[in-house]
Amino acid sequence: MEQSQELSKALEELTRATGIALDIHIQPEASKEKIDEAIRQIRSLCAAYKEKYNKNYFLLNLMTGTAQDCEISERAARLHIRAVKPRYLFLLESSKKMDETVTEVLKQLFPFQEKIYLVPVNEFQLAMLYPVKDGCTSEDIHNLAHTMIDTLSMEALTHVQIAYSDLIPDLHALPSAYKQTALALRVGKLFYSEQSIFPFNKLGIGRLIHELPEKLCEDFLFEIFGDITSEHLDKDTLAAIDKFFQNNLNIAETARQLHMHRNTLIYRLEQVEKRTGLDLRQFEDAMTFKIAIMILNYLQSERNVSHE
Repeated sequence: MEQSQELSKALEELTRATGIALDIHIQPEASKEKIDEAIRQIRSLCAAYKEKYNKNYFLLNLMTGTAQDCEISERAARLHIRAVKPRYLFLLESSKKMDETVTEVLKQLFPFQEKIYLVPVNEFQLAMLYPVKDGCTSEDIHNLAHTMIDTLSMEALTHVQIAYSDLIPDLHALPSAYKQTALALRVGKLFYSEQSIFPFNKLGIGRLIHELPEKLCEDFLFEIFGDITSEHLDKDTLAAIDKFFQNNLNIAETARQLHMHRNTLIYRLEQVEKRTGLDLRQFEDAMTFKIAIMILNYLQSERNVSHE
């Protein structure tokens, strides 16, 4: 009797998961082992079906390019996901493992937005598919990213960096949107590490550098620096130069923010000019130096990855 109840429960679970109703009768001569095996197989079938047709599983496969394009609309309909709907894809990344708290905080942040999908990518990344209405602006999306960062920092004690894609019209564009966000995170962390939000369409020159062949980058660096490397420029000098660039080459403001005498800053800039031939007080030379440092950081990053 107990096995019969277990079998009935397993069949009910199968029906709920798949919509398929099976009617199985236990023969009097059936052994306990065979019945247990039948129950196990039915439950395994339920688990496999749920995995294949689970929304997160489907969306993750779609993002990473493992779902067949021809079956997207059919599978989306089966999962009650609108295939044609304007959306943005956000990719959140933390330096520490994300637990369920992050997901719960985000769900509470959008209590009335039912069609937001939160898809764990790995232990450190979470994707969010966000539907938009007419009139939503790029500023609205940027502000939304800020809100998520602030909320997760306060309520989940988790610092995240966020990349987001261009607006996509339907689920067929989701794989390219995922590539956009993954690239935006890589480029953003490499070239704009002081920032927390990386829109794909605002990557600037960092995106261009990321696409350059390594040999071309090396030739450019040799043309600008010769045998000089970043090791010839101490970290304090590079930090001062970066602040100088942030302040639009304003010596007085940079010195004030660095709590440094302006003559000390001028001396450091003159030392760079002696070593590189670039006067960073001149816009063209400053731009050349900025690009060269970005390329240098890019090459170092690529070599570190290849050695891992």
